[in-house]
Amino acid sequence: MSTNSVPTPTSSTESNFVDTLSGPLSLRRVLFSYGMSAIAFSFAGLALLPLLAILGKILAEGIPVFKWEMLVSLPAPAGVVDVPNGFAHAILGTLTMVGLASLLSIPIGILTAIFLVEFKADAAWARIVRFMTTVLSGVPSIVVGVFAYGVIVLNTHSFSAIAGAFALAVIMLPIVVLTTEEALKLVPIPQRLASAALGGSRVQTTWRIVVTSALPGITTGVLLAIARAAGETAPLLFTAFFIQSWLEGLTNPAPSLSVLIFNYYNEPYPERNQLAWTASLVLLLLVVFVSLISRLLTRSRLQIR
Repeated sequence: MSTNSVPTPTSSTESNFVDTLSGPLSLRRVLFSYGMSAIAFSFAGLALLPLLAILGKILAEGIPVFKWEMLVSLPAPAGVVDVPNGFAHAILGTLTMVGLASLLSIPIGILTAIFLVEFKADAAWARIVRFMTTVLSGVPSIVVGVFAYGVIVLNTHSFSAIAGAFALAVIMLPIVVLTTEEALKLVPIPQRLASAALGGSRVQTTWRIVVTSALPGITTGVLLAIARAAGETAPLLFTAFFIQSWLEGLTNPAPSLSVLIFNYYNEPYPERNQLAWTASLVLLLLVVFVSLISRLLTRSRLQIR
């Protein structure tokens, strides 16, 4: 006995839906799409305009007067133009204080974020730490400088590179904590579960899986913190002050590029005004160089793993 199968007819609604997906867009939708794309690109260009203007001004003013001797010479006396004039001492001072601040803030910030995300995510005091970190990230840098002045300078009776590094570390710490925390949260939960299913302990999963996966985001946060610290001026005026000679010790006043730029730009001597623009260029190049090196090292490590 044979049975006749009755095919199910396709409804008109389904047919219209398929035609809509496979057919060309209407003129109204095409114009709307192009219009929204144009608006998005326009606003992106407006957002980049201040950055490009700053970069263009620094390059236009700094490159024509740049000389290699500036990187290895001390500042010439004011008004003297026939001797080498540079800011090597300020480069050394900036690298020293930012390096000390990084040694203090980066390990503490990363470990704090790991502990908050991976071990005590739901604890009440962990939420308090997050809130205080967020508040600290919004504190003006000059307030941090006054705080470091009261904690270190007043007690030691001297401006010093240590005081400047401490102020920069306080500024860097919340940036490292918050960016590292967000990078760790982006690691999918299944990766943690897969590591645990293979016998990995909580510590092994955290360091070998979670931190490795979040390393590009952590690196980005660290670079943001270093760039912020390298360009700070107000905290260093209260803590490290400024000198026209080489850094003689961590307990003595220290020069820095940001303070040199601030001082020299306001002086009436044209050669020092030009030196301020060149120092701005060098400071910018230092930040870019650190960013590139960190990116290369992070990429190489991820490819090896």
